[in-house]
Amino acid sequence: MKLHVINTGSFKLDGGAMFGVVPKSIWQRTNPADENNQIDMAMRCLLIEDGNHLMLIDNGIGTKQKPEFFKHYHLSGDYELHASLKQAGFSASDITDVFITHLHFDHCGGSVEYRNGKLVTTFPNARYWSNQDHWIWATHPNAREKASFLKENIDPIEESGQLRMIDPGAASRFTFMDIFFCSGHTDKMMIPMIHYRDHTVCFMADLLPTVGHIPLPYVMGYDTRPLLTLQEKEEFLMKAAKNKFVLFFEHDPVNECCTVKETEKGVRLDRTFALSSINN
Repeated sequence: MKLHVINTGSFKLDGGAMFGVVPKSIWQRTNPADENNQIDMAMRCLLIEDGNHLMLIDNGIGTKQKPEFFKHYHLSGDYELHASLKQAGFSASDITDVFITHLHFDHCGGSVEYRNGKLVTTFPNARYWSNQDHWIWATHPNAREKASFLKENIDPIEESGQLRMIDPGAASRFTFMDIFFCSGHTDKMMIPMIHYRDHTVCFMADLLPTVGHIPLPYVMGYDTRPLLTLQEKEEFLMKAAKNKFVLFFEHDPVNECCTVKETEKGVRLDRTFALSSINN
């Protein structure tokens, strides 16, 4: 098995929304804000190369939205989905599986693109993986999340016939990973836990957006059930500390990975490192 980091660019979100009830005087120590109170966010995806599987976990914000949409999020950086795949030695047509942790636009926007004036799936030979509960949640959105579930990111996947569902109650369909389901951020978000060499590499999605979110009360204002997020974070981080999981960050603008440890104040950061340090 090989793991490839696929960078798709950076964007900005409101720092207060990203840290909920935590005061700015505290969260800005780890996630400094600009003059508009926005903080930098990566869109770092993961490509798993394992035998006949070439699985891409999440795929960034995409490029098909209108300029008035993108102006709110200040896209930046030199990275782009197709260029990053090419740098890893692959193209979109090589991908066999697209695993979508959840259907918020910054995680699945790259799933669909315009081609010859039509919306089509970006990865023509891939199966797109979600789960039934989350799919229903996203396609019949509540008012709080409606702006994050964009029909143009979602409907073409189902129309393509490439959509597949993962059963939360069944054993993992993929032998190289397990899945942790959590519903504090949005209903039935999926956290892949990849068995890689002597490690368990966990793609943290929005359960833990950045290193700055490790303390339990540091919960996003975007979460639909923040008290449930507290419980899910505590359960996950205790296991991560005990088992020395490698936590892979989708959104941290600086740190690709970290481990955590138990302290008198609860689970805290142990060390940060690049994924390449365990690839060698």
